Amino acid sequence: MINISELNNFPTEDGATLALLKEVAQKYCPEELQAERQAILPDESLNLSELEAGFKQLLAGGNGYGELPYIGDTDVQTSSLPKDNGFGIGIPETQKLRDLHYEEVDTLNSDQIKSDFPVLHQKVNGHDLVWLDNGATTQKPNQVIDKISDYYRTYNSNIHRGAHTLAARATDAYEEAREKVQRFINAATSEEIIFVRGTTEGINLVAQTYGRQFLTPGDEVIVSELDHHANIVPWQRVCQEKGATLRAIPTDQNGDLILSEFERLITPRTRFVSVGHVNNTFGTINDVKRIIEIAHAHQIPVLIDGAQSIAHTPVDVQALGTDFFVFSGHKIYGPNGIGVVYGRKELLDKMQPWQGGGNMIKDVTIERTEYNEPPARFEAGTPNVADAIGLGAALDYVSHLGIRNIEHHEHQLTEYAREQLSQISGLTLLGNPKNRVSVVSFVLDGIPVPEVGTLLDKEGIAVRAGHHCAQPALRALGYEMSVRPTFALYNTREDVDKLVIAVKKIIGR
Repeated sequence: MINISELNNFPTEDGATLALLKEVAQKYCPEELQAERQAILPDESLNLSELEAGFKQLLAGGNGYGELPYIGDTDVQTSSLPKDNGFGIGIPETQKLRDLHYEEVDTLNSDQIKSDFPVLHQKVNGHDLVWLDNGATTQKPNQVIDKISDYYRTYNSNIHRGAHTLAARATDAYEEAREKVQRFINAATSEEIIFVRGTTEGINLVAQTYGRQFLTPGDEVIVSELDHHANIVPWQRVCQEKGATLRAIPTDQNGDLILSEFERLITPRTRFVSVGHVNNTFGTINDVKRIIEIAHAHQIPVLIDGAQSIAHTPVDVQALGTDFFVFSGHKIYGPNGIGVVYGRKELLDKMQPWQGGGNMIKDVTIERTEYNEPPARFEAGTPNVADAIGLGAALDYVSHLGIRNIEHHEHQLTEYAREQLSQISGLTLLGNPKNRVSVVSFVLDGIPVPEVGTLLDKEGIAVRAGHHCAQPALRALGYEMSVRPTFALYNTREDVDKLVIAVKKIIGR
């Protein structure tokens, strides 16, 4: 291996130096790109003065040779960044240090995938849109949009009760979507799948059915400090109503749950555990399988909030052994206003309905009502047929690409983003959990979080800037707010590069 720092001491007209420099050019370029390298640094006519100056500029942290061909993963190739308003000046470490650190080939062609998402092909404030607010909601591919449009254009109807062709087609499509959900999360039967408006409604459904039915004064429910407000407030309310106590698993300074404390929280009065699979602020993947095992050893049922995990990592509810699992369609490239509650059938059979109305009944008289079997018992009124069908199309889309491939791609982007952002003076990354998905959270010295979000928007970059409906999680690490870029299957390294350059621009303004 050649010590490149020794080049500072070499004379530029020495024949031995010419041979050495040729060896450097050859040694640091992959064999398959030698032809391209020769076009930039030909062996026959090396300009030693320019080459030495370039090496010295590289050693000083600059880009000594302009823009070189990208030699990283073939499926994540980056194009030139726009060169307007000070942007596109290049980040040397992006295509040099990063390529040396990661050798695995990305399994997704995100540039090709991005063509499926029409909303991404627009300019915001004069810049190409960079959507890094995926933790709040993901964009929708044409395959989902077209499926919803087809429903409204060709077979819009209410379901289950109609005796005509369109009702039959709509019913079949709605129930087929339920079966797609069942297969995607590996539920035992489609009867364990309830359609709701989203994760929030799903947790409220379980709290207002199972919780109200089985909690008594003095009982306890356990959540965690890493949970979204949607998994805290519903249980807080039902505990107040029933005279029960809400407890929380604490968090360490890395953003990981302290599971030893969880075991100490369990008492003979613990009746339910409800925790998030993935934290939306630090990206922590909680060891929910272990949490479920501990709870079940005490005969305590468990709900897992899968809003932030469903699009990023495989979910198998039977392998996890969970009693309930909830998620939202809009987090996994599906429509807003549709979500899922999975519940083990033996538990659903025992639970009373939350809302009353049509379709959730078998028979009604003025004196009494006989309820339907699950899942119909929990789907009162006209359901969101179109968006259930759209969710089915989204799950088809993700299944076609492969959730493991998506997980791998997003992991690379996340670690890349953390590496690049950590090199910026005045930027603090929040949390460093052992296992994480595609979330990065940071603050800038002396610049309010909302202002950072506004300034990034001026550069066409959409991020979340606030408390992310996760105030206990942020406060556990001593913060009130953060800037939160989150990544999805259509994001690329170029998106990360634009974010990094924009943050540097904000700090240096």
